[in-house]
Amino acid sequence: MATYSFLDTNASIVGPGGSVNLAAGAATAEEGITITPTTDINTMTVGADGAVMHSLHANKSGHLTVTLLKTSPVNQQLSLMYALQTSSGASHGQNTVSLSNTLTGDAITAQIVAFKKAPEIKYAMDGGTNVWEFDCGIIDRTLGNGA
Repeated sequence: MATYSFLDTNASIVGPGGSVNLAAGAATAEEGITITPTTDINTMTVGADGAVMHSLHANKSGHLTVTLLKTSPVNQQLSLMYALQTSSGASHGQNTVSLSNTLTGDAITAQIVAFKKAPEIKYAMDGGTNVWEFDCGIIDRTLGNGA
């Protein structure tokens, strides 16, 4: 029987201003970490006579979203990195994010990573979350066999 636990996930961001844990132990919210491709990898074109052409795009870019509990100390660490990296183009877009799951065998590396924007900050009856969004120039991914 195969099992999954976020506790088996390791993730970190490394770049100007720090190295920060993003997974288990970082007070990551229920939504966790999401990696989304920027665009489709293929375009299918159908000709007037029904012939089909596939165009493979040389695009490995994507978006990475990390959702943290409002009370996570990682919010401050990311906030300090954000302030440093957005103060000058010299520090912007130089992060690397590594993610792995020891149980499933997944391994993902994102390079040329930049903060997309500062998180929306909300104060309400419940503490809620802070959502950190990143643009990734290159994402290499290998999904394990899940065993």
